[in-house]
Amino acid sequence: MDARSETAATKNETTRERKSDRELVFKRTFNAPARIVFETWTNPQLFQRWWVPKSFPIVMRACDMDVRVGGKYRLSFGMRGKDEEPAMDFFGKYLEVTPHSRLMWTNEEAGAEQITTVTFEEKGGKTYVVMHDLYPSKEALEEALGSGSEDCKGETFDQLDDVLVTPR
Repeated sequence: MDARSETAATKNETTRERKSDRELVFKRTFNAPARIVFETWTNPQLFQRWWVPKSFPIVMRACDMDVRVGGKYRLSFGMRGKDEEPAMDFFGKYLEVTPHSRLMWTNEEAGAEQITTVTFEEKGGKTYVVMHDLYPSKEALEEALGSGSEDCKGETFDQLDDVLVTPR
């Protein structure tokens, strides 16, 4: 078995659950300590390597993150191979930053705030991650589900697994 198939064999499943008409929760265990998994969510160079699914026709052109309470972030996306087209920006601010255990931020690009909370719980050198999205309305969640963007978290988290096993 080569290194790539060993990595694939050790990847864990991502689960998705709709908690209410405004809440969506993703869960996944990663085979790395919480401090390292947390770093992949807070270091722009690492974050850019896994956040956008490779199967999507978009790329992340820029990633600015000031990961502290009150700090802001801006993610700039564009169509793959079409650098001349205007970027689509997603932005917000960090509401809570507890190293290695919890992040909370707003998603403000649509005008109404969506809140994302991510918890990191380490057990036995592995990290159980729960990503909780609270949408401003039932319609906002339905729109996100309809766009297909929420269907890609498994692929995104697979890419995070790849970053975790790749030397920095």
